[in-house]
Parts: sequence; structure tokens; C-alpha cells
Amino acid sequence: MATAPAQPTTALDRFFHITERGSTVGAELRGGLVTFVTMAYIVILNPIILGTPDVDGNTLAGPAVAAATALTAGVMTLLFGIVTRLPFAFAAGLGINAFLAFSVVGQVTWPEAMALVVINGVVIVLLAATGLRKMIFDAVPVQLKLAITVGIGLFIAFIGFVNAGFVTSTLNPSPPVDLGIGGSVASVATLLFVITVLVGGVLIALKVKGAILIALVGGTVVAAIVNLIWPQGLFTFEGSVVSLPDLSLVGKVDFGFDLGKVSVVALVMIVFTLVFSNFFDAMGTMTGLAREANLADEKGDFPRIKSALVVEGVGAIVGGGTSSSSATVFVESSAGIGEGARTGLATSFTGVLFLLAMFFTPLTSLVPGAVASAALVLVGAMMLSQIKNIDFADFRVLLPVFLTVTVMPMTYSIANGIGAGFVSWVVVNALSKKAKTIHPLLWVVAAGFVIYFARGPIEAAFGVA
Repeated sequence: MATAPAQPTTALDRFFHITERGSTVGAELRGGLVTFVTMAYIVILNPIILGTPDVDGNTLAGPAVAAATALTAGVMTLLFGIVTRLPFAFAAGLGINAFLAFSVVGQVTWPEAMALVVINGVVIVLLAATGLRKMIFDAVPVQLKLAITVGIGLFIAFIGFVNAGFVTSTLNPSPPVDLGIGGSVASVATLLFVITVLVGGVLIALKVKGAILIALVGGTVVAAIVNLIWPQGLFTFEGSVVSLPDLSLVGKVDFGFDLGKVSVVALVMIVFTLVFSNFFDAMGTMTGLAREANLADEKGDFPRIKSALVVEGVGAIVGGGTSSSSATVFVESSAGIGEGARTGLATSFTGVLFLLAMFFTPLTSLVPGAVASAALVLVGAMMLSQIKNIDFADFRVLLPVFLTVTVMPMTYSIANGIGAGFVSWVVVNALSKKAKTIHPLLWVVAAGFVIYFARGPIEAAFGVA
């Protein structure tokens, strides 16, 4: 005789569907804690990535970025957990923050860049609310979606290598770059970077929860010991461990773009690239997490999918409004799912922990740059793992994927990599008897990137500054 399914016992249980999904309050809280520990590194890493000077030479203050990152992650994770009841946590998206720091603020100021993030979020919300977001997502070949993730991973890793001094410019035509100084690792900071990468790699290989955070803390401790024995100026720390969060960056957006420094065409393509990156990365991540939590059907759809996509767009608006970059769903949520998280209760608990983390952001200034750079390499390596899902047997796939993945780090631009992949996909497939397989929307996207790549001559022809 079949056993009747367990019935919800409390209002909390009924609201989050805890029993219905085969979970318990204990499992949800444990999963939420593990997700937080696994994601907490973003509070340290985001200020480092967003510390790049903008077109006017101004930077975002590290403690303020850390506080804004924790605030946004907390608010959006709580909102997502309550609205969708799904076990996916939010924080500043890796890849999007790198795009802002290394491709966008060379053309606009940080307040203007964050205004573009807000615009991107509004577009995403509208696309999600009308159902167009899922339609467009389904139109792009999965190989290109995966290639973008892999390319961003290599780009982030390359930034880490350069920032740590592991890869340096030779200032010569050939070779343009070299290992360390004169072909060897010749500084204490770079050696600490190498040690942190290896320790983090071992911890990740052993599937230790919070491996990246542990590696960052461990590298910082080693740096402190080395600095005491052999002063290297690796880091300085003044003030208290706990303090009121610096929220001075909240609301620091500027929609009054200086068209004397950046053209309308460039602004449109920046927004397009932000939307595209935000758009596909989040949908792919949510689909994968839903499958891992056994919440997706055979088509990959999961409960409250429309609400999830709308809230994810709101994350971009909130992230831009707080100057912490677009907040999006984190693949590290899989750590909490692995611990049993199946509902929004776990997500809500993670959100509360991020809000508490705002009061400990002074600790972020302790992490030396070389140690933090190791986290970029580790994250890049994990993003590279998606390449296993790409079928390289067909050169129509191989070339666009190759261009997407290599152009990003080689040109220091995520937008360039995405554009190279889309244009080459359309051209190669159209001229090799596969034109009918190209979705009409893909033709439109590729045409947009052709304009983006030719914007210099186009602007000159029309007399645009």
C-alpha cells in the first residue's frame, strides 16, 4: 500500500513548499548557510574588479563597493527567495562586472556605466514580462551560449594573471607578454598568488565548501606572516573589523552621458552587450540549477519561471542603482542545493547573511591584490569547464566558438568576443549551406555587431564625435 505524501505542518512550510519538495527546515537553513559561505568571496572580489579607473581617472572606493555588493546581494536574494520560492542566490555577476571595468569605463564614467546597467535591467524586465526573453534565449545556439561563458572565464583568468604580475608586458612587438619578470616569478607577491591558486585548486578538487573563500583567507594570513618577517608592503589595514556600512555609492548613477566622449552608437552597443550577457548567463544558470534541484521538467522549465526572470532583471536595476554591478543568480547556489536546499527558505537565509556581512566589509581591505587575483583565476578555471558540453566535430561550430573564446582575452573585451562569435556563426553557416538553420533574430544580432565593429568609420562618415 502506497504511503500518503507528508502534509505541510506550518504556514512557513506551505509558503515555501518545503515538505512538498521533500525538504526540511533544517536542510534549508543548512543549504542557505553553505551557499553564503561559497559565495561570500564576491564581497571581497567585486571591489577589486570595480577598482579600475574610469575615463576621468576616478575609481570606486573599495569599502563602499563591498558594502553595496553585500547590500544588493542580500536584498535581491531575499526578494528572489520570497517571490519565486526557488533556492537560487544572487550577487554581483562575474563577467558583467569585468565587462564594466575593462571595456566600459574606458569610455564613460562609473556613474554613467551604472546608469547603463540600470537601463539594461529595465530592458530585461520588459523582455521577461512579455515572454520575449525566453523566446530569444531559445533562438541562440547553445554552443554560442556556452562559448560566451568559457570566453569570460579565460578573460577573467587573464586579468588575474596580469594583476598578479604572473604575466607581464614585454613592451616589444614579439613576444608581447612574458612570464613574470624576465621569464621567472621574481616577486613575493606573485609567489603568494601562485600558492593561493594551488591551494584553492586543491580545495576545489576536494569539493570543500567555500573553497575560494578559504583560499583567500589563507593567502591573506600567509601574506601577513611574510609581511611581518620580511616587510614587503603587501597590505595595510587601519580601523576596526566591524563598522557601519558605507552606502555612499547608493544612487550614484548619471544618465547625462557626455556624447563628446562616447557616441550614441557605442552606448547602444554597450547596453546591447550588457543585456546579452545578463540575459543568457542568468537563464542558463537558472536552468542548470533547477535541474540539479530536480525542479525542472523535460523542457527545462521550472516553477515560477516568469517571476524568476523578471526578478533577475530587477537585480540589474538594483545593482546599477547601488554601483555594485548587475546582481544575478550565482551558479555557486549549487553548493546549497547539494546540501539539500530546495526552496526559497534557503535563499532567504542566504540573503539575511549577506545583509549581516555589510557590517564586516572593512575586512575586505586586508586581502592583498595578488591574493585576490588568484580568485579570478580559480573562477575562470571553473567557468572553462563548460567547454566540455560543446561539440567541436563540426567546423561551423568550432570556428565561432574559437573566435568567441579567444577574442575576449586577446582584445580585453567581452563585447568583441561575443560579436566575433555571432558574426562568424552567421557567415560560416549561411555560406556553407546551413542558412535555413539560422534563426532570424540571430541575423539581427549579427548585423548589430557588424555596425558595432565598424562604428569608427560610420561615426566619421556621419561626423559623430
